[in-house]
Amino acid sequence: MGARVLHRGVTTLAALVVLAGLLLPNMLGGFTVLSFFRIPVEAIIGTATLLLLGPSRPARVRRLLPAFVGAALGLMTVLKLLDVAFDAIYKRPFDLVLDWSLLDEGRSFLHDSLGPTGAIGVVVGTLILVILLPMVMTWAVVRLDRVLTRHGAAAAGGTLVLGTVWLLCAALGVRNTSGPIAASSSVEFLQDRVEQVRSGLRDQEEFARASADDGFAGVPTEQLLTRLRGKDVLFAFIESYGRSAVQDPELGPPVSALLAERDRRLRAAGWTSRSAFLTSPTYGGGSWLAHSTFSSGLWIDNQQRYRTLTSGDRMTLTGAFRETGDWRTVGIMPGVTRSWPEGKFYGLDHVYDAGGMGYKGPKFSWTPVPDQYSLSAFERLEHGKPDRGPMMAKIILASSHNPWAPLPRTLGWNEIGDGSVYDAIEKEGKDPAEVWKDPAKVRAEYRKSIEYSLTSLLTYVEKYGDENTVLVFLGDHQPVSTVTRDKLGRDVPITVLARDPAVLDRISEWGWQPGLKPGPDAPVWRMDAFRDRFLSAYGDRPAAP
Repeated sequence: MGARVLHRGVTTLAALVVLAGLLLPNMLGGFTVLSFFRIPVEAIIGTATLLLLGPSRPARVRRLLPAFVGAALGLMTVLKLLDVAFDAIYKRPFDLVLDWSLLDEGRSFLHDSLGPTGAIGVVVGTLILVILLPMVMTWAVVRLDRVLTRHGAAAAGGTLVLGTVWLLCAALGVRNTSGPIAASSSVEFLQDRVEQVRSGLRDQEEFARASADDGFAGVPTEQLLTRLRGKDVLFAFIESYGRSAVQDPELGPPVSALLAERDRRLRAAGWTSRSAFLTSPTYGGGSWLAHSTFSSGLWIDNQQRYRTLTSGDRMTLTGAFRETGDWRTVGIMPGVTRSWPEGKFYGLDHVYDAGGMGYKGPKFSWTPVPDQYSLSAFERLEHGKPDRGPMMAKIILASSHNPWAPLPRTLGWNEIGDGSVYDAIEKEGKDPAEVWKDPAKVRAEYRKSIEYSLTSLLTYVEKYGDENTVLVFLGDHQPVSTVTRDKLGRDVPITVLARDPAVLDRISEWGWQPGLKPGPDAPVWRMDAFRDRFLSAYGDRPAAP
């Protein structure tokens, strides 16, 4: 009696494992109890197939077919879980062709959020799960196949009943709150993956055509950026500075107050500014996709496009300054910790990476160098040199990169020194593992990081900028959904700030709003539109469409 109960219990467990794999949602928002209380058509078709082939299958096929089906179901479950993870961070499914390189970024995030031990634990646990899932699914399908073989008549009757119920539910549109009772989600999932691969292959041809269409290719250098000659032009990216930072009901008011106060101070000193929004090609991460989109005038929303772009010779926005020969072009790249050959593609004469700025302080979570130190190093190494000529700088402010703990704090510019002063600040900071246990704390620390980055940049301009300074600062993407709560889309703020009124007059036709903060109804452009419009506004070329 006990053996029979155990046998039935194990068989029931195998059936539940298979049903869970078939009904598992691949989007974070799809996880509800009722999502698993549906009838998967794949289970009905699979059972019917095994029953029909059962008597005629050779012995080897009888053994291998259910094992193959189970392993495939296990791999599909792994892909669904990858989709869930990417949906949580990037708000899109995992791309089988293009996204493998992003897994290393996820590993780095875990290292900075949980520490090396916690990151290793998560990675090892994930690898074990990836190995175990196909094995468990294979065991479950093989066991169920054996039960079907022994109880063929009963199984056939049950399958017929379930198939009839599925058809009736499908015909009548019966649903629960998670979707149709007559489910076919795994079939749809596989169809989407096949189409995804096809789209990836088509995308190469589409991108090649888009890349070939460049209205600024071959433009004489004497026609480029003529209205900015003699100016210092700074392009500053603030990590994860998205629309949520200025418009979310909880996050927006403190950040807006900071921008309003800095705007008042800068206007009193003779500065004017205009702001709007750009729609980023990425969300929650993948900053390089946004940087390359902004600079190239092409929509770079996947790694394949990025690699193709950076291996080519398309003129970038920053590279245009170098081509004129009238600017020294530099990059302040605190997040670069290894060889970065893309610096040549972007047209930078010199790149100051994490090891090239003389920083002697601690790392703040993901961020190797605090933003205020990066700006101080830029002033010491380049901007503040006497008798220098005009310069263009691409500056990455990375302190607002997740996991947003511990955070540096704003110091007096004469206190920064070689960065040793940050040792005590880092030790007093919050533990990212503790912060990430509570979404409310994550949001609070994100807001503080944005305030720190904005304060560092705007106080730098106030102290060191002059009538020849032109600053363009923007976000690269929205933060992860823990912060955004999946609201306010992919837009990021962008601002042009200058003391010379002629600089802002050149973009008056853009319709951007006055001030450092774009309002909810500010203009919105795709990020790839900026390069051509900027080059048209400040060069001797017709206006870009």
